[in-house]
Amino acid sequence: MSEIVEKAELFASKLLKNDLDPRFLYHNLRHTQRVVKSTKELLNFYDLTEAEQEKLLLTAWLHDTGYVNGRLNHEEASCKTASDFLKENGYKAADIEEVCRLIMATKRHHEPQTLSEQIIRDADSSHFAKKSYWETTDFLREELKELDVADYSPKEWRDENIRMFRNEHRFYTDYAKENWQEGKERNLKQLVKEKKTEKDIAKKEALKAQYKQESPDRSVQTLYRVTLKNHLKLSDIADTKANILLSVNAIIISLVLANLLTKLDNPSNTYLIYPTFILILFSVASMILSVLATRPNVTTGKFTKEDVEQKRVNLLFFGNFHKMKLEEYEWALQELVKDKEYVYSSLTKDLYYLGLVLNKKYKILRITYNIFMLGMIISVLAFGIAFRFFGPERLTF
Repeated sequence: MSEIVEKAELFASKLLKNDLDPRFLYHNLRHTQRVVKSTKELLNFYDLTEAEQEKLLLTAWLHDTGYVNGRLNHEEASCKTASDFLKENGYKAADIEEVCRLIMATKRHHEPQTLSEQIIRDADSSHFAKKSYWETTDFLREELKELDVADYSPKEWRDENIRMFRNEHRFYTDYAKENWQEGKERNLKQLVKEKKTEKDIAKKEALKAQYKQESPDRSVQTLYRVTLKNHLKLSDIADTKANILLSVNAIIISLVLANLLTKLDNPSNTYLIYPTFILILFSVASMILSVLATRPNVTTGKFTKEDVEQKRVNLLFFGNFHKMKLEEYEWALQELVKDKEYVYSSLTKDLYYLGLVLNKKYKILRITYNIFMLGMIISVLAFGIAFRFFGPERLTF
């Protein structure tokens, strides 16, 4: 690196670090350093003279120093700052003019005429192809907002970047086209993907809103769904309680058969006959009632066309169609879905008859638990009385 380039680096770094408005979140020293790095990458590929390389590096370091004076006409301001600095360091006037020409080549919409102009323009926009593009573009958006230039929404900024990628920006050097174009296309693809995803989400939300508008009775549907769910849950609870009673009484009878009945053959144990009989009687009664509480009802499983037309049959309950042919049931169900009132009528019937079944189950279960509880009390008392008054040793308490 030549001495003048080293001085330019120190000068630009100090100027952009100390004198630049902090609202410049993108056009700052970090951006300048990124442009210098990309310029060096391009210079390593192209066989330029040392003088040409020096002018390009000077341009890279000084091209945004004009932002110290504001964003308007910053290229012209950068040329003046660069000229003053280079004159102070004894740089030739013709070379200073060339550096200024290259700085002006970074102006938006400028079409490069020489390889040097192509190199500095590609270096200045190399962030389009970098993985860090997403960070740098956010900084640029925030900078425009902070400077009161424009306040883009995320959607508007994405669309603006897509337009820039597709319609305005392009790489000029062969090296950039071969090595950076792929990264640019990858970033563009991600931008388009985000836009498409947002459109899909917006479309879904629109469909949801439309569905809500066209279905003002969703609350009614929710009412039916929740109520039916609660009824089925209560039915499951009733069945579980009946199964518990069945299991407990089956264990009791098994223990009685295994232990007490074998001892009744002995004449000295005849006093246990009545208590044992009472225990078995109440256990069997509890089991019978538990079975009755869970026993399913037998239904015909058939309906007629007239039943469907007059809306007398509930097509949502399997017991009304399990013996019908598939074609007949498909026809009936199609008739059902055509008529919203018929659908609600069927759901109402489901609720009503489920309620009747639940009422029957819980009534029987209440009786069963009462009998079981009474049986246990009477059996214990019977065994106590038998031991006390008729036992072989007539136990005293």
